[in-house]
Amino acid sequence: MSKGRFQLQLEGEGTYECSVTGLVFEASEQVLVRYSILSWSKFDSLLPNSWKFAGPIFNVDTVNKDASVLTSIQFPHSICLAHPEEDLKFSVLHIKHDRPLIEPTADHSGSHVKWKVTSLSPVGPIIQKTGSVEHHGVVLVYKQLSDTNNYSFHVYMATNSASDIKDIAKQLRGYKNRYIKIDKPPTCKLEEGTYRLVSEPEGEIKPEVLKFTLAVTKMKGYFEAFFEERPPFKLSLIEINTDETVWSATIREGDCVDDSEKKPKKRKNSGRQRSSSASEEETGCKRPRWQDESDGLKTGKTQSDLSDKQLMQVARQLGSEWKQVAIFLDLESKDLDDIQAIEKCVYIQKLKMLVEWKKRHSGKATAYHLWESLKDLDFLPSEVCQLLKGMMETQAAK
Repeated sequence: MSKGRFQLQLEGEGTYECSVTGLVFEASEQVLVRYSILSWSKFDSLLPNSWKFAGPIFNVDTVNKDASVLTSIQFPHSICLAHPEEDLKFSVLHIKHDRPLIEPTADHSGSHVKWKVTSLSPVGPIIQKTGSVEHHGVVLVYKQLSDTNNYSFHVYMATNSASDIKDIAKQLRGYKNRYIKIDKPPTCKLEEGTYRLVSEPEGEIKPEVLKFTLAVTKMKGYFEAFFEERPPFKLSLIEINTDETVWSATIREGDCVDDSEKKPKKRKNSGRQRSSSASEEETGCKRPRWQDESDGLKTGKTQSDLSDKQLMQVARQLGSEWKQVAIFLDLESKDLDDIQAIEKCVYIQKLKMLVEWKKRHSGKATAYHLWESLKDLDFLPSEVCQLLKGMMETQAAK
């Protein structure tokens, strides 16, 4: 199976999630599903006015079985639903017989859009909205490899979408110079607007400002940050209208080392062996997405209770499933009724729910314990997982 393509064996009737792509399949019987992430740049010109992409677009196929064995597919989306009072309409763009169709969705959560399968061909979530859209975004940092003692970085803004991230990786592979990815917590909120990148100590950054719009995401514009001195460098992304810092990271000497040559090469498997030993990228993943995270996150014993500011960050990531979260945190329906009776703002309701959980679990209201309580909850936004993971890693590093 070529790079960028995946397959997942669905063992029978039920719901299955690919932990690599975030796709969720509902099947009526056993079937092998093959799928790949496509580039929105090939399809976004087909979107009518006021419609915008909301997440990756995929090409999905079933092996030796009719598409009807898949009753639904849930596509991950990057739209921020922190403001439920907004009138947001999700649909899917379905490329059927080379013609673009806009089809309705069955449901949506803070992380996924559910679609009843009609046929299998390129399809992905879109949203209808005039004006700007706030995305769950990522900031990706890549260092240029060179023989000089200088440090040059490309800094990209993108939606937290596999299609968008794939386009950036493809663009980097096309450059003459080689780049390595700097692994820093990437997630943030990105509203369509203008941003500037600043650094400590001050470096040479071009351009001074960059717009985050649909046009820019198609062109994959980026900041270039250049330093003559050695790390550490602190990079911060600032929204110029509000002067709010939406993302920051410190790049250290060890982050800039190319260790790709030290990694052992993967052994090639024959087609017969692949079902049991192929890479996760090729086969998807049959394990729940939370299980994949657990090995590196069991640091709860050394962590302190979440601050109210951290709980605010979690609350912003929660969508309409927040009441289910409350039940998993051992709150009762009466507790939710009391919160809703006092506070009309849904965002503040989510925050107060989390604060109440913290009060009841003083000393055990850590990021790890919150993750442990929610790991079995269906439809928990992947952004919550990423946020809690980042909090745990930051605490463990102290």
